[in-house]
Amino acid sequence: MEDRVHAAISDGSRLGIMGGTFDPIHYGHLVAAETARTEFRLDNVLFIPTGIPPHKVSRHIADAELRYTMVELAIKDNANFKVSRIEIKRQGPSYTSVTLRELHHIFPEQELFFITGADALKDILTWRDADEIIRTTNIIGATRPGYDASGFLEELYVRFPFAQSKIFQMEIPALAISSTDIHFRLENNKSIRYLLPEEVRSFIMNNNIYRDK
Repeated sequence: MEDRVHAAISDGSRLGIMGGTFDPIHYGHLVAAETARTEFRLDNVLFIPTGIPPHKVSRHIADAELRYTMVELAIKDNANFKVSRIEIKRQGPSYTSVTLRELHHIFPEQELFFITGADALKDILTWRDADEIIRTTNIIGATRPGYDASGFLEELYVRFPFAQSKIFQMEIPALAISSTDIHFRLENNKSIRYLLPEEVRSFIMNNNIYRDK
């Protein structure tokens, strides 16, 4: 399966990487990926569900294979979107630097664009091998309307001056949707319809994925 995914995107020159827990995937993720694809002329966007997220070890998350299936359901109608088990198959915590290093090896001719939310980007200085990530990969930070990223970006540019040519921002109205809010709604018997693709919503309800929460 991974070989087929890699072969399907090997012809492009600009590859988007959409990493995240996707617990569950929702329209905020999808709109961010599609906006990045069009604005940055990406040939494909590869979704990579986290195996064991190092920053969320204290929070219960759905099984990795369930999250992978939800991503599959969400992106199946977009030929430019693919999903990979690269982190799910790896032992131990899923570090972005390790994943990007592996992807640079798999796709040596492709320019990589790592797509992440501004909240996560704000913590980039705490990421493992942050220097290497910024030097080798373009970073696209998706922000909500009115979000002010100037503070942490100034700090970042002081520490890594070369980051000014590697980090980009794009505004995504749909980022008001969050997985945390979806969990809250499910816990309180509120509707999650229209916050995420219907097939994903049905999969969650039919499999009681967040029932224990």
